[in-house]
Amino acid sequence: MIWTEDFDFMEKTKYKRIILKISGEILGSREEGEPIYARSLEKICAEIKAVADMGVEIGLVVGGGNIFRGLQGSEKGIDRTTGDSMGMLATVINGLAIMDRLEKMGAVVRVQSAIPMDKLAEPYIQRRATRHLERGRIVIFVAGTGNPYFSTDTTAALRASEISAEIILKATKVDGIYDKDPHKFDDATKYESLTYMECLEKRLSVMDATAFSLCMDNKMPILVFDLEKQNSIRRAVSGETIGTIVS
Repeated sequence: MIWTEDFDFMEKTKYKRIILKISGEILGSREEGEPIYARSLEKICAEIKAVADMGVEIGLVVGGGNIFRGLQGSEKGIDRTTGDSMGMLATVINGLAIMDRLEKMGAVVRVQSAIPMDKLAEPYIQRRATRHLERGRIVIFVAGTGNPYFSTDTTAALRASEISAEIILKATKVDGIYDKDPHKFDDATKYESLTYMECLEKRLSVMDATAFSLCMDNKMPILVFDLEKQNSIRRAVSGETIGTIVS
């Protein structure tokens, strides 16, 4: 199902340029056993296209956990550095899938890779990425930072700072940040807003430590929200109160 009803596309947006961070798992389906499931891909791309049509400049960072997660390598006897390289390649596969679907919807998309692979994607060049965004193109950042030991959360924090994004929208399967896991504890309390220091003091899992430090140092706000809720990205860029904001 593509959610388009009950939304005013002419509504003014609060943010002009964003980094959208999605996990690779969002593209898959456990029930179907598919790492990239057609309906999941269609749904997320329809939402991204609708936000782009509102005039928002979108930089997208996608994880690779639906295909291979670097930390899983040790369980298979794979060296951490090699495992992380495999995970970075998984993000390239996801990025190309999203690009293909978005282009079929009429969007103009560029994929930029932190690891050179000129037959598949442009190399990541900050000025070129910014120019693409200024011209209304969606830019998908793949292959992480190009280095092992850094997560795609860190990539999102880094790219957001480099392209002067106004906010990182971190799409999850939970509608914000809680004091404990809401899937395990019925009395979990949701936070509407937090400061960077509160997240550190409460040891809340917003992003990994490196990514969070980058955001804090560069005063980059983070909005954590539930992607599965109707029109969630559009409502976020319009400034509606959803999820949890860290600033």
